[in-house]
Amino acid sequence: MQLTYETLAFRIEKDHLIVTLLKLFETKIPLSEVSDIGEYHLVDVHTIKFNYNKAELKFSYLLNKHFNQLKNKLTGNSVTYIHRNSDIPLIGNVAFGIVYRNSSIIEIKPITSCNLNCVYCSISEGLFSKNNDFVVEKDYLIEELKKIIDFVDEPVEIHIGVQGEPFLYADMTLLIEDLQKMDSVRTISIDTNGTLLNKKMIDRLAKNDKLQMNFSLDAVDSNIASQIASVKSYKVKHVQEMIIYAAKKMKLIVAPVLIPGLNEDQIDKIIEFIAELPHVTLGIQNYLSYKTGRNAGKSLPWSKFYSLLEEWEKKHDLKLKLQKEDFGIRKTKDLEKPFETNDRVRAILKCPGRFIGSSIAVADDRTISVSDCKFVKDKKVKLEIVRSKHNIFMGKLAART
Repeated sequence: MQLTYETLAFRIEKDHLIVTLLKLFETKIPLSEVSDIGEYHLVDVHTIKFNYNKAELKFSYLLNKHFNQLKNKLTGNSVTYIHRNSDIPLIGNVAFGIVYRNSSIIEIKPITSCNLNCVYCSISEGLFSKNNDFVVEKDYLIEELKKIIDFVDEPVEIHIGVQGEPFLYADMTLLIEDLQKMDSVRTISIDTNGTLLNKKMIDRLAKNDKLQMNFSLDAVDSNIASQIASVKSYKVKHVQEMIIYAAKKMKLIVAPVLIPGLNEDQIDKIIEFIAELPHVTLGIQNYLSYKTGRNAGKSLPWSKFYSLLEEWEKKHDLKLKLQKEDFGIRKTKDLEKPFETNDRVRAILKCPGRFIGSSIAVADDRTISVSDCKFVKDKKVKLEIVRSKHNIFMGKLAART
């Protein structure tokens, strides 16, 4: 039996079969366990052949077993692969899956991971991260998204806004092409730091006329840009080249984060850079500090931030104070929540959580993030819900009574 996998790659190193998932995630299987299935050999990087005609089921079991030790090649962090048969729903968590905030923008999150270490990152993602990562099977994500779109029953925007860099997801172009085919999807927007893009990729992406790309560009000075990205290899000139090239082919938003003490003097230069580009909107963001983020300094008071926007608007004759109406955001149907804050819920632990010492529990086709909870697979727990807004659920282990 010959088994071919589009999203998997195989190679042999010493006494292990190295399995790479979606180019970024890796696990290893002892060759002795592969041999137990039957005589085998690698036909090509994506294909393994066994002399046993019922090998597929046994090899799938082997893959699932060792995917529990999946690692991120960039960071070495543990990874949870969420797929059709993982028993992990895609609604309930802000880090992966689908986030529906009862509005015409539906967020999807197929991956967590980043190739930068931006000083303002709200969840400390990047090459220095110690967070558990998630990657979602593309077809599973599309199937579950269709259910939400059918529920909403009106035109929507799909926003690909991940905790990290979305183009680390090897199936990203295919995902966007699947979204392009959906009649009810009017816009596809994606946030990116632009470092992984090239002209060939942009040409292919531009064939999706619903696509809008949102670029992070926090400075045009190479030293300041590298300081903010916290990566010496960060090439801001490459990002600028990708913005210039993409602007000729699709709508763009350039979204710098204003960080007091770091890049105030760069905003004028960023405005001047995009001034001559077609189809580009500038969306300046105010740096905010988060409990889970990196400390890049103090945030500007909102009054001071909006005062600066007004100054730049007058100086450059450019609209910078953007409202939700500028993005066509509308209120849509409320998705029913199976539980509310303070409810007591019986759930099952299914995988480690995003942060060290946390777990993901499942109940009523929703995930629940549980802090201060050691992960034990399939352990039954009783939780108290502490957050339920927008079908994003957080809980804590309920005190025994």
